[in-house]
Amino acid sequence: MSDLYLVDDHAMLRDGLRAVLEDAGHRVVGESDNPTAALAEIVRLTPTVVLLDLQLGQRSGFELLEQLVKRKLSTRVVMLTMSAQPRHVAEAMRLGAHGYVLKGSPAAEVLAAVEAVAAGRKHLGGEVAELAVEGLTQGSDGGGIESLSVRERQVIQLVVQGHTSVAIGEKLHLSPKTVESYRSRLMAKLGVTDLPALVRLAIREGLISADDL
Repeated sequence: MSDLYLVDDHAMLRDGLRAVLEDAGHRVVGESDNPTAALAEIVRLTPTVVLLDLQLGQRSGFELLEQLVKRKLSTRVVMLTMSAQPRHVAEAMRLGAHGYVLKGSPAAEVLAAVEAVAAGRKHLGGEVAELAVEGLTQGSDGGGIESLSVRERQVIQLVVQGHTSVAIGEKLHLSPKTVESYRSRLMAKLGVTDLPALVRLAIREGLISADDL
C-alpha cells in the first residue's frame, strides 16, 4: 500500500481516481486543484507518489514538478495527463518525473505506474516511451519551444491570454519591466513578430488551447 496525493483541476476525475486507487489498497492522503496549495500539503505529508496533471487551469503541472524536485523529497511523481505531445513527455522526464501515463488509459495502467514508481522504478504507459524518444529527438537542437523554461512558458501563456504586463507581474511576482523583457526576448527566440503569431504558435505547440482565450 502506498500513500498517494492527487493534483488535478477536475473534481470528478479525482473522485474516480480515488475510488480506483483505494479499491486497489492504496491510501489517498490528499488532493488539490491548486499547485501552490498542493506543494505545501505534499511537503507536509510526503506521500509516496503524486499523480499530477499537466494542465491546471492557467498554470502548468511542470511548475509544481520543478518545485517538488528542487525540495529533494522522497515523493515521486507520475504525470497523468491528456497530452500525448512528445515534447511534453520529454520535458516531464527531463524535469524529474518518474512516470507518464495518458488519461484514458485503463485503470490497470494507472495502477501499474503507481506500483512501479512507488517501488523506485520509472514507468511510461503504453505508447509513451515512443513519444519520449520522439520528443527528445525533436528537442535535440536546443532551440524553439523545447528550450523554454517553466517561467518562460508561464509568461507566454499569460501574454496570449491577453493579460497586461502589470497583471502578469502580479501573478508571477515580477516587475512589469521584467515581464516586457521576457516578452520581447521570447518573441525573438521563437521567431514571431506580433501577438497574433505568438497566439497561433502557442495553440499549435499545445502551450494553451483555443478554449482558454
